[in-house]
Amino acid sequence: MNLQQLRYVVATAEHRTMTDAARSLYIAQPALSRAIRDLERELGMTLFARSGRGVVVTAQGRRVVKLAREALDAVHEIEGLANHAGVTEAELRIASTPSLEPGLAGRLLPAYAAEHPGVRVHIVRCDGRDGVVSAIRDQRADLGLTDLPVPTDLITHPLERQEIVLISPPGLTLPNPVPMGKLHGMRLALPARGSARRRELDAMFGKYAVTPVVVLETDERNGWLSAVRAGQASLLWYRGMADQAARAGLVVRSLEPAVRRVIAVVHARRRLPLIAQDFLSTAEKGTAA
Repeated sequence: MNLQQLRYVVATAEHRTMTDAARSLYIAQPALSRAIRDLERELGMTLFARSGRGVVVTAQGRRVVKLAREALDAVHEIEGLANHAGVTEAELRIASTPSLEPGLAGRLLPAYAAEHPGVRVHIVRCDGRDGVVSAIRDQRADLGLTDLPVPTDLITHPLERQEIVLISPPGLTLPNPVPMGKLHGMRLALPARGSARRRELDAMFGKYAVTPVVVLETDERNGWLSAVRAGQASLLWYRGMADQAARAGLVVRSLEPAVRRVIAVVHARRRLPLIAQDFLSTAEKGTAA
């Protein structure tokens, strides 16, 4: 067994389909399937069993996957030590959604940099929660900052509950806070239909029996704000964006009852690099304070 085979095992276990695993490894799917079969013959055990169009990890396979992850983590740490020998600066990659990036850059990163000045932090900008999950799974980021829920193959460290507010153009006659019933018939800019965030908002509308008038459906945040600035619609967004909205001359109101989402640092189920562990400790310390 070699390191390449270990990577194949872990990727297949994480993605649960040979096609997705092969795509993440940048190899052809038949080549990955052959490599897994060769490894199973070498070990004399079945690691994955077919299930519909995907695969499931067998009881023996779960043990192998666990040990493979540990071995790869150890190799990554050794490589990190070698790469940074004699170099004062290491790099930490953090994936974030656009809505949460201001809080990351304005609050968490300065606190981390004060304690770890030798680490350079690279923000991996993602379109939304699904993008953050993909960045973690594809190992383009060590950590992710997003709202919950995320798939269960990721570890979550909740940091705070952030309020969802109504951002509107000036001139609307509305109380503050805005009763949920007032959203009925209101012109809103919403995420694209079928997206995770849109499904959550639609569930909220159903819970309170309100039907807004959808003016714009897009996952492009700048499109949302443009529609509100133009007086075409209102927007449901995080309280963390209130300052940006206020600077644009928009009005921010709370909802009644209040709606909050849990914001968390997420990462893959593997041992984190030390610099990532340090960031997580800093973030959790700041939350506790």
